[in-house]
Amino acid sequence: MTVAKALTDILMRSPFLEEAIADGLINVSSLARKLKPEIEEKLGKTVKVGAIVMAINRMEPNYYYKVNIGIKDFIRNLGDIIVRSNLSDYTYASSKTLNQNKTKLLHYISTAGDYFCTFSQGVYESTIVVSSGLEDKMAELFSAEKLLASKQDLSSITIKLPADNTEISGLYYYIFKKLAWDGINIIEVISTTNEFTLVVKDDDVDRAFSILMNLKKV
Repeated sequence: MTVAKALTDILMRSPFLEEAIADGLINVSSLARKLKPEIEEKLGKTVKVGAIVMAINRMEPNYYYKVNIGIKDFIRNLGDIIVRSNLSDYTYASSKTLNQNKTKLLHYISTAGDYFCTFSQGVYESTIVVSSGLEDKMAELFSAEKLLASKQDLSSITIKLPADNTEISGLYYYIFKKLAWDGINIIEVISTTNEFTLVVKDDDVDRAFSILMNLKKV
């Protein structure tokens, strides 16, 4: 075990810190002093701060930093960004009748007007994100289902992706990282091959939209 290897092991658990180092946003000497006890514990011996500083300065751009550079041109080609407000989120336990009730909901929506509706089905539960105006209909159709969680006052942001998005490594990481840095909590992620939708709180939608729009200008 070398100082460089111990440093790499520690930073692999902190991708945000890795990128901040690569971008020159970190005081290297202060970081070296903070990491010194953990590095010494890994190596089982005393290590000078200068040796840790040297190891940090000699680090090669890590995987995440390389991803950032590689996908910036791709991000500029993101398609339309569409915002939808007044949404609610419901999660139900899987049951023999749940899919039947989903079908009834879709049939109702097809004749009732311009409502937003998406389904995400897992192994043990399903989540339905719908326009808040469907609250009464949801209560009626799913009254016999076991409601695990629900959230109101939500908005969605749908992003159209270039057709070759599945060939780009780190795309979602790059986008989610920017939102996380600004303290935006993502309630749900809904995706298809060429688009994905983020569901966030109403209070966060303006900031999230601004961040995503600015990504296209980097």
